Amino acid sequence: MKKDDCIFCKLANGEIPARSIYEDENFKVILDAAPATRGHALILPKEHADNLYQLSEEMVGRAFRLAKNMAASMTDTLGCQGFNIVQNNGEAAGQTVLHFHIHLIPRYLDDGQGSFWEPRHYSDETLDGIRGELTQ
Repeated sequence: MKKDDCIFCKLANGEIPARSIYEDENFKVILDAAPATRGHALILPKEHADNLYQLSEEMVGRAFRLAKNMAASMTDTLGCQGFNIVQNNGEAAGQTVLHFHIHLIPRYLDDGQGSFWEPRHYSDETLDGIRGELTQ
């Protein structure tokens, strides 16, 4: 079900014009309006879900299979040297539109973009504690 006040629902369902590069019964893939690199695109489900946790297992599988296939095709077509597939959940993770989406970001050696996070170093004790929390 789409959400009436969601910009990505409107883009995915053709209510707002977009530069679409792929469409099927479940998804529309559009060029990002504020791209990080040449060819940056978004996979948008036509049905609304705020984030990954709200999608069915089946739709998650379809979305990431589509991401894999689009990345391979875009790499061949655009001649990029690398590729980021990014999916954010929640404001703390950088999600700015509360509609599940996947960023397809072709990467070029001279694209001026850095990595998306700075590596941190934790003590062995801290890492063991985190592992303990996650494996209880």
